[in-house]
Amino acid sequence: MTTQGAAEGRLKFLVCVDDSKDCRVALKFACMRAKSTHARVALLRVVAPPDFQHWARVGELMQQERRQEAEVLLQELAKEVNEITGSMPSLHVREGHKGEQVAALIEEDPSINIMVVGAAPEDEGSNELVKWLASQVTMRLRIPLLIVPGNMTDQQLQSLA
Repeated sequence: MTTQGAAEGRLKFLVCVDDSKDCRVALKFACMRAKSTHARVALLRVVAPPDFQHWARVGELMQQERRQEAEVLLQELAKEVNEITGSMPSLHVREGHKGEQVAALIEEDPSINIMVVGAAPEDEGSNELVKWLASQVTMRLRIPLLIVPGNMTDQQLQSLA
Protein backbone atom coordinates (compact mmCIF):
# COMPACT_ATOMS: atom_id res chain seq x y z
CA MET A 1 0.00 0.00 0.00
CA THR A 2 1.43 3.36 -1.00
CA THR A 3 0.66 6.34 1.17
CA GLN A 4 0.77 9.96 0.16
CA GLY A 5 3.86 10.52 2.34
CA ALA A 6 5.67 7.59 0.77
CA ALA A 7 4.72 8.75 -2.71
CA GLU A 8 6.21 12.16 -1.97
CA GLY A 9 9.36 10.43 -0.73
CA ARG A 10 9.06 12.08 2.68
CA LEU A 11 8.23 10.57 6.01
CA LYS A 12 5.97 12.32 8.49
CA PHE A 13 6.37 11.67 12.20
CA LEU A 14 3.31 12.19 14.42
CA VAL A 15 3.83 13.14 18.07
CA CYS A 16 0.92 13.51 20.49
CA VAL A 17 2.07 16.30 22.81
CA ASP A 18 1.36 17.29 26.38
CA ASP A 19 3.34 18.84 29.23
CA SER A 20 5.19 15.67 30.27
CA LYS A 21 8.96 15.14 30.14
CA ASP A 22 8.60 11.88 28.20
CA CYS A 23 6.57 13.69 25.55
CA ARG A 24 9.37 16.24 25.13
CA VAL A 25 11.92 13.46 24.73
CA ALA A 26 9.75 11.79 22.07
CA LEU A 27 9.32 15.12 20.28
CA LYS A 28 13.05 15.81 20.31
CA PHE A 29 13.76 12.35 18.91
CA ALA A 30 11.14 12.79 16.17
CA CYS A 31 12.66 16.16 15.26
CA MET A 32 16.19 14.76 15.13
CA ARG A 33 15.05 11.86 12.95
CA ALA A 34 13.06 14.23 10.75
CA LYS A 35 16.10 16.42 10.26
CA SER A 36 18.40 13.52 9.40
CA THR A 37 15.89 11.92 7.02
CA HIS A 38 14.45 15.13 5.51
CA ALA A 39 11.07 14.19 6.98
CA ARG A 40 8.24 16.25 8.41
CA VAL A 41 6.68 16.43 11.86
CA ALA A 42 3.03 16.66 12.88
CA LEU A 43 1.96 17.64 16.39
CA LEU A 44 -1.33 16.58 17.94
CA ARG A 45 -2.71 17.95 21.20
CA VAL A 46 -5.82 16.23 22.50
CA VAL A 47 -7.95 18.06 25.04
CA ALA A 48 -10.36 16.23 27.27
CA PRO A 49 -14.02 16.95 26.70
CA PRO A 50 -15.66 19.03 29.42
CA ASP A 51 -16.87 16.90 32.29
CA PHE A 52 -18.74 19.79 33.88
CA GLN A 53 -22.15 19.71 32.23
CA HIS A 54 -24.36 21.27 34.92
CA TRP A 55 -24.18 24.73 33.43
CA ALA A 56 -23.67 24.60 29.69
CA ARG A 57 -22.11 28.06 29.41
CA VAL A 58 -19.50 27.28 32.09
CA GLY A 59 -18.63 24.07 30.25
CA GLU A 60 -18.26 25.97 26.97
CA LEU A 61 -15.94 28.52 28.60
CA MET A 62 -13.85 25.75 30.16
CA GLN A 63 -13.54 24.05 26.77
CA GLN A 64 -12.54 27.30 25.04
CA GLU A 65 -9.86 27.81 27.67
CA ARG A 66 -8.52 24.26 27.20
CA ARG A 67 -8.39 24.76 23.44
CA GLN A 68 -6.56 28.10 23.79
CA GLU A 69 -4.03 26.47 26.13
CA ALA A 70 -3.55 23.65 23.61
CA GLU A 71 -2.97 26.12 20.79
CA VAL A 72 -0.43 28.06 22.86
CA LEU A 73 1.43 24.83 23.66
CA LEU A 74 1.42 23.81 19.99
CA GLN A 75 2.78 27.20 18.90
CA GLU A 76 5.61 26.96 21.47
CA LEU A 77 6.48 23.43 20.37
CA ALA A 78 6.23 24.37 16.69
CA LYS A 79 9.02 26.92 17.27
CA GLU A 80 11.18 24.17 18.80
CA VAL A 81 10.44 21.84 15.88
CA ASN A 82 11.35 24.59 13.41
CA GLU A 83 14.63 25.28 15.24
CA ILE A 84 15.66 21.62 15.03
CA THR A 85 14.28 20.60 11.64
CA GLY A 86 14.22 23.88 9.74
CA SER A 87 10.53 23.51 8.90
CA MET A 88 7.23 24.13 10.62
CA PRO A 89 5.17 21.11 11.69
CA SER A 90 1.53 20.56 10.93
CA LEU A 91 -0.57 21.29 14.03
CA HIS A 92 -3.72 19.51 15.17
CA VAL A 93 -6.00 20.08 18.16
CA ARG A 94 -8.72 17.54 18.88
CA GLU A 95 -11.17 16.83 21.66
CA GLY A 96 -11.75 13.39 23.14
CA HIS A 97 -9.82 10.31 24.27
CA LYS A 98 -6.13 10.61 23.33
CA GLY A 99 -5.81 7.17 21.82
CA GLU A 100 -8.97 7.41 19.78
CA GLN A 101 -7.99 10.84 18.44
CA VAL A 102 -4.48 9.65 17.53
CA ALA A 103 -5.92 6.68 15.65
CA ALA A 104 -8.51 8.87 13.91
CA LEU A 105 -5.86 11.35 12.72
CA ILE A 106 -3.68 8.52 11.42
CA GLU A 107 -6.66 7.08 9.54
CA GLU A 108 -7.56 10.49 8.09
CA ASP A 109 -4.05 11.59 7.08
CA PRO A 110 -2.30 9.05 4.83
CA SER A 111 0.88 11.14 4.84
CA ILE A 112 1.59 10.15 8.49
CA ASN A 113 4.09 7.28 8.38
CA ILE A 114 5.33 6.84 11.96
CA MET A 115 3.86 7.52 15.41
CA VAL A 116 6.45 8.53 18.02
CA VAL A 117 5.41 8.37 21.66
CA GLY A 118 7.36 8.83 24.88
CA ALA A 119 7.19 6.28 27.66
CA ALA A 120 7.46 7.57 31.21
CA PRO A 121 10.02 5.85 33.43
CA GLU A 122 8.49 3.61 36.08
CA ASP A 123 6.58 5.56 38.75
CA GLU A 124 7.16 8.88 36.94
CA GLY A 125 4.02 9.25 34.88
CA SER A 126 1.18 7.64 33.06
CA ASN A 127 1.83 5.38 30.10
CA GLU A 128 -1.87 5.15 29.29
CA LEU A 129 -1.41 6.31 25.69
CA VAL A 130 1.57 3.99 25.11
CA LYS A 131 -0.38 0.99 26.40
CA TRP A 132 -3.48 1.87 24.39
CA LEU A 133 -1.55 2.45 21.15
CA ALA A 134 0.49 -0.73 21.60
CA SER A 135 -2.74 -2.72 21.89
CA GLN A 136 -4.04 -1.12 18.67
CA VAL A 137 -0.96 -1.65 16.47
CA THR A 138 -2.08 -4.98 15.06
CA MET A 139 -5.79 -4.21 15.05
CA ARG A 140 -6.17 -0.64 13.85
CA LEU A 141 -3.01 1.36 13.24
CA ARG A 142 -1.49 1.13 9.75
CA ILE A 143 1.89 2.58 10.70
CA PRO A 144 4.80 1.69 13.01
CA LEU A 145 4.68 2.82 16.61
CA LEU A 146 8.04 4.03 17.88
CA ILE A 147 8.25 4.15 21.70
CA VAL A 148 11.01 6.36 23.09
CA PRO A 149 11.98 5.95 26.76
CA GLY A 150 11.33 9.26 28.48
CA ASN A 151 14.60 9.15 30.41
CA MET A 152 16.90 9.15 27.37
CA THR A 153 19.56 11.86 27.26
CA ASP A 154 20.14 14.22 24.35
CA GLN A 155 23.35 12.33 23.59
CA GLN A 156 21.50 9.01 23.45
CA LEU A 157 18.83 10.52 21.21
CA GLN A 158 21.46 11.98 18.89
CA SER A 159 23.24 8.66 18.54
CA LEU A 160 19.97 7.04 17.39
CA ALA A 161 18.77 9.88 15.20
